[in-house]
Amino acid sequence: MSSNGSNKAKLYSIALTEGPNRAPARAMLKASGYSREDLAKPIIGIANTWTEIGPCNFHLRQLAEAVKEGIREAGGTPMEFNTITISDGITMGTEGMKASLISREVIADSVELVTRGNLFDGLVAIAGCDKNMPGTVMALARLDIPSLMFYGGSIAPGHLNGKDLTVQDVFEAVGAHAAGKLDDAGLEAVEVSACPSVGACGGQFTANTMAMACEFLGISPMGLSSVPAFLSDKLDAAREAGRLVMEAAKNDLRPSKLITPESLENAIVSVAASGGSTNAVLHFLAIAHEANLPLTIDDFDRISSKTPLLCDLKPGGQFVAVDYFNAGGSRLLAKRLLDAGLLRGDCLNVTGKTLAEEASAATETAGQNVIHALDNAIKPTGGLVILKGNIAPEGCVIKVAGHKRLEHRGPARVFECEQDAFAAVESGSIKPNDVMVIRYEGPKGGPGMREMLAITAAVAGIPELSDTVALLTDGRFSGATRGLMAGHVAPEAAVGGPIAAVREGDIIHFDIPNRKLSVEISDAELAERLKTWKKPEPKFTRGVFHKYANSVTSASKGAVTN
Repeated sequence: MSSNGSNKAKLYSIALTEGPNRAPARAMLKASGYSREDLAKPIIGIANTWTEIGPCNFHLRQLAEAVKEGIREAGGTPMEFNTITISDGITMGTEGMKASLISREVIADSVELVTRGNLFDGLVAIAGCDKNMPGTVMALARLDIPSLMFYGGSIAPGHLNGKDLTVQDVFEAVGAHAAGKLDDAGLEAVEVSACPSVGACGGQFTANTMAMACEFLGISPMGLSSVPAFLSDKLDAAREAGRLVMEAAKNDLRPSKLITPESLENAIVSVAASGGSTNAVLHFLAIAHEANLPLTIDDFDRISSKTPLLCDLKPGGQFVAVDYFNAGGSRLLAKRLLDAGLLRGDCLNVTGKTLAEEASAATETAGQNVIHALDNAIKPTGGLVILKGNIAPEGCVIKVAGHKRLEHRGPARVFECEQDAFAAVESGSIKPNDVMVIRYEGPKGGPGMREMLAITAAVAGIPELSDTVALLTDGRFSGATRGLMAGHVAPEAAVGGPIAAVREGDIIHFDIPNRKLSVEISDAELAERLKTWKKPEPKFTRGVFHKYANSVTSASKGAVTN
């Protein structure tokens, strides 16, 4: 063994690069531009989710170069590789959206394969959108080598007529346009104004929810990931992330020391306090599964019930992620929640500091009203609720941050796919008090459990429906969804779940205080209907969609595939 064996950060790549028998590997790596000196150092993989399809990940090549600079400055050798990503916002409302959740598993698998195949000593995952963040974190949990997830950052808000815009406003403008409330020129004005820069969608939608929560989880460096994408400071943050992964490698700071039952609870508290996306339920169940830690869907309701809603963020509130950052960001929110006794302050962050130490460095911008004080909470409980009942015996997820309705009873309008439901909204056939039931869009049935922002935003954009219509589905909702919308209904229709037995005109009852979602028919009638249910033919009989449908678990378990 060479003298490099004394480098305690070079634990794994020695087997790839050291000794006479590794000459062929070194020869190939030297052909790629690495010197003998480079190969003697700890080798740090950079899993980049760069793509030129959409703003969320478009700038990640630049960030990767800065991360590499930080790694080199700290004595390591970076090796970058790419993995895939799907843009939720672009594919929304089409068959392409079915690929989104499936991509989470492909991302996790591909990052794991490249890392195990190349024996990296550490890893930085650079992510920028809804599924590549949890996908990369799932891989980090599996691999358990010194590593971190670095977020590409939020987009700047758009501006129109004195109002901050996000892509949510474009989707809602589509609904207003379909209802005749907005003309072609008005829709065009919203479209061209909403997305002015690179970065992920600007509200507390899924991307910003997961980025923030991963800071509280400890796997993302607090204060660095949340720097917005368009600021020059983002490159400095990326360099620091590169230096941090080298410190983690030197100190053997692994995901298993960061992702713990206590830090998972911290992350969920942050989601509840910020009014974050319902997709966080699916993703943290999956991350816990990969880390072999106990977590159930009921834990989200327990935690949210004791957590006040403190952040006034879109889609239910007024402000965007850039405002959150400027107000004081995650350190300030952590300080609020620690003061309330709702967080475990001794949990470690990948920075090497505890959560309490990170929170002690919080600075609050004078006069900010984005992150409320504890004695001025927006709501006494958090934004996530889990409902169960005869439609959803395994549970479903509903976000209550953006509306005040706690109960709804109305007739079911049943649709076998998302497109049919959207056509009904566009045609004006959905009436006040209706409950839209969209099924066969679950993990197996979709397959891929696509999000339904096109529908929920269209409903929200029609004034006479926005506060009077409810919706439930075995599919998912975007983090930009607002209104009385229950997703992740489990078991799903494709496996004979009770949602498959709901009929047009059945009365559906949402009872949030009692955590119930039910169809008002007898148990005997429901059982009789399910006896006649026939399993539908698979929509895909080959390829990745077929593989996924055959291996994916229930949404109530995180829709994992292993």
